[in-house]
This record gives sequence, structure tokens and C-alpha cells, in this order.
Amino acid sequence: MLKELIVRFRQGHRTISYPISEPTLPDRYCGRPAIEWSKCDGGCSACMEACPTNAITRCDGAIALDMGKCLFCRACEAACPNKAIAFTREHRLAAWARTDLVLRRNAAPHATAPADGRVKLFHSSFKIREVSAGGCNACEADINVLGTIGFDLGRFGIQVVASPRHADGLMITGPVPDNMKLALEKTYAALPRPAFVVVVGTCAISGEPFGDCSQNCRGAGEIVPVDMWIPGCPPHPLTILDGLLKLTGKA
Repeated sequence: MLKELIVRFRQGHRTISYPISEPTLPDRYCGRPAIEWSKCDGGCSACMEACPTNAITRCDGAIALDMGKCLFCRACEAACPNKAIAFTREHRLAAWARTDLVLRRNAAPHATAPADGRVKLFHSSFKIREVSAGGCNACEADINVLGTIGFDLGRFGIQVVASPRHADGLMITGPVPDNMKLALEKTYAALPRPAFVVVVGTCAISGEPFGDCSQNCRGAGEIVPVDMWIPGCPPHPLTILDGLLKLTGKA
């Protein structure tokens, strides 16, 4: 026992101080994309041709980038001859509205938290049921990471539970193929009300990169009402944590 105590003392405090202080991100971290509209040539389509999921389109004479379809592969950044697209180190990507994931020139103000009292209701304690709807396990792995000592999700009063009947919200990953549609509907129906629904990852948001598959529901929003969208392929654990803290009013 003494040896264990000595090792623990040498290890020190392992839980990150986020959100009190800014986190330390990996050198290769790829965060929120940014577009310099002044550098974007309206007649150039190099970034659109490079994008594997058609996340970049043309809108009002300028490009628009949909983070809900983006794989954060940086192919558009490399293809742009004018360097108008760059991926920043901003990890706060969660949005209350699907439209807020689309970066476009002269975009409308972002949506705010719902005013129905749910954020205040779940401020102290929030139990969430996670459904892997055909995912590759990348998003699921980053959700699991939040339960480790480094992030310690439980210190915020947030806990992943085994049954939807014990949950205050539903977290969905994966592109939701047809054979998971009924299971997702039943899980949502079992949630006590009021409840939050969170989708995590590009697959759950838009079905990409499987958007053209006939057996794909093109995202969880086609099956259940969604309250929060967390983009990424997969999202960094801090991106997921930021979304959950917004959901409970702790961000």
C-alpha cells in the first residue's frame, strides 16, 4: 500500500483544469476552419473539387463550408491556391442549430440555448445514454476518454448511463443505417421528458462520408429532434466536453 501511495504522490494531479484554463492541444490538432473571404476567388473551384464529401459549395458568389459534412482532412486547405481556407486550433465547435455549422459570408447570428428551462434543470446533474448507430468507434472512443482521470466527466455532474429510462439526454454517434433506425426511435421514446438530444461526429450529423448510400438515413436529425450538434471526424474529447458543458450551462 505504501508503494501505491508513493507512486500516486509522484504522479501528482492528472485531471486537466479545463474549462477554468485553456487546454493544451496536440501539435497536429485540426480545429474550426476559417475562411478569408477577401482571398477567395469567386471563379476558383479547387477546394470544392478536393473535398471528398461535398462540404464546400458556392453561396451568393462565395464559398460556404459545412462543418456538419467536413471530415477535417485539410484537403481543401492544401488545394486552395490563395490560402483562403485554414484550419485553426479552436476546439469549441458545438452548435445549438444545424445551420450554425455552415460557414458562409454574412452569416446570421448563431442560435442560443433554448429558453424552455432545460439547461437550468440539468445544471447540477445530467445523465446521458449513448447510442452507437453504425459508427466506426472513433467518436465512441473519444466519448469514453471523457470518463478517464484526465478529463473526469463526473466532476461536472455528467454521467453516461446504461439505460435510456435513467437518462436525461441521448447522445448519438454513427451514420444511422436503416437497421439502426428502429432501435434509435425506441431509445428516444424511452427517454423521460424533458430531454436533450446530442449528435456527435460528421456521420451522425449528415451521414457523410456515407451520404450517398441507399441504406443510410443521412444523419440522426432525420429520425429524432436534435438539440445540439458537435462536428468532427471524430471530434476531439475537448470538443465533446465543451458541447456537454454548454448543454448544462457550465461552459
